[in-house]
Amino acid sequence: DILSIYVSSLSPEATTFFNETNTPDQSASAFTTRTSVGYLVDVNGFIEMPLIGKVKLGGLSTLYARDTLTRRLENYLQSPTVRIYFENFRVTILGEVSRPGVFTVTNEKLSLTEALGLAGDLTIFGDRKRVMLIREQEGEKKFISLDLTSRDLFQSPYYYLHSNDVLYIEPVKARAAQGDNFYRVAPFVMSTITLIAVLVTRFLITN
Repeated sequence: DILSIYVSSLSPEATTFFNETNTPDQSASAFTTRTSVGYLVDVNGFIEMPLIGKVKLGGLSTLYARDTLTRRLENYLQSPTVRIYFENFRVTILGEVSRPGVFTVTNEKLSLTEALGLAGDLTIFGDRKRVMLIREQEGEKKFISLDLTSRDLFQSPYYYLHSNDVLYIEPVKARAAQGDNFYRVAPFVMSTITLIAVLVTRFLITN
């Protein structure tokens, strides 16, 4: 994860030090705006900030991460406050949606319905009972089938998405059959067109 962190306090000049561009090395390039600094969370869940050093934020919600940083900053700033946003929370939505693609959000939580809203909702060919969620956990990919028409979906542990989740909306059977028919008929049509082209060519040559 890359966290966007903005620090403020009653000491504006001292606060500026914590909001400067953070580029610890070439592999951890920062994403900086006018008011915040991007911090890369390493594989052990730590970020490194000026003066306070390494702080473990991995596994914490933004609320608890904010409180953790605030307590550490109290040693250097007067009445510090911290705001944290995700810079790289991404989900990929494919299949029968109006706008398939990769979507980046700054929210800590993104629900399944919100994600589909970003993609323009399902097309008329999307099967609402067959939505595939692909999620990587502990190095393994999991494939979870979801039913958008079920009330149980809202209590499902998969209703809220994780960063880098992939949603694939399968087509309804009529759409799939339509595609199968095309691939069955296409070779015959191409063969017919080729035959007609050959006959026309020969006719023109003989005349």
